[in-house]
Amino acid sequence: MMDGTPGAQISMSESETDVSANHKRNAGIPLDMGWVRATRVNLSATQRRAQTLTSRRSVKSKWQAAWLLRAITMIDLTTLAGDDTPGKVTRMCAKARQPLRQDLVDALEASQLKLRVGAACVYHQRVKDALAALRGSEIPVAAVSTGFPAGLSPFPQRIEEICQSVEAGAAEIDIVISREHVLRGNWRALYDEVREMRQACGDAHIKTILATGELGPLWHVAQASKVCMMAGADFIKTSTGKESVNATLEVGLTMTREIRAYRELTGYRVGFKPAGGIRSAKDALNWLILIKEELGDEWLNNRLFRFGASGLLTDIERQLSHHVSGRYAAGHHMPMA
Repeated sequence: MMDGTPGAQISMSESETDVSANHKRNAGIPLDMGWVRATRVNLSATQRRAQTLTSRRSVKSKWQAAWLLRAITMIDLTTLAGDDTPGKVTRMCAKARQPLRQDLVDALEASQLKLRVGAACVYHQRVKDALAALRGSEIPVAAVSTGFPAGLSPFPQRIEEICQSVEAGAAEIDIVISREHVLRGNWRALYDEVREMRQACGDAHIKTILATGELGPLWHVAQASKVCMMAGADFIKTSTGKESVNATLEVGLTMTREIRAYRELTGYRVGFKPAGGIRSAKDALNWLILIKEELGDEWLNNRLFRFGASGLLTDIERQLSHHVSGRYAAGHHMPMA
């Protein structure tokens, strides 16, 4: 570990910088049904491992502050509500540009980090509003498409949604898969669906949302992860945030191990995005520990790991305020914008 301030500790090592610079996009591979059918998940072992993740490591004091600063850079700051307006998106994007109060940045000696979130995630209708609010910031806009969250729109319409979001300027597209293909074991249909969506995205990166809370047993999650990666997904994502069960550490463990296996098979690094129900700084630390232990430090950057969250940033800011002052600030001291 390094000595010094949290700001110094978050700086990327040479090896991490090389990973970001040399990151090669997943091109996908032909569907390998043998690999899909060979999938096995030991449920009890997965549950035990997930439980021990939260107790094996304890990150405190300046080290916790450094991890939380890193977590900020990995957030896809999100608003996906029926009452989204241009003003609401503009306020969220202001927070994306300056996620931490300036007095906290100064106290943590983190000015050189130029903190910003990983992306701003909105519905297609709000893409242009987000782009206008983020102009000059280099923060990408991610759009949810393909009949989010259920993914039950006619397939041509879902492809058209992707095309329209890309044309509007979205750099990342979060798509939802057809859960029916997973539940019925129709892996060819899932592969072809994601492959066509990936082609529609063009240069925009595609994050495939599995909606794991609706897929049944963990081996379905593992199989769906494999198929989506073979079809060319840049990220695999746990949830839409609209299911009754969203991101859990058991699901995260299953998906990250499939990412590791795919890397060993193909050489491609695929990103991972847990989403839904991640609201506290403690949650963020648990997920970062999972990534560090299962995938290693090369995944601890926003090229390969993101949080999908709307309320997480507020609690991280609150915890950093406590680290600086020794007191928890009232909520109105950390408004969304």
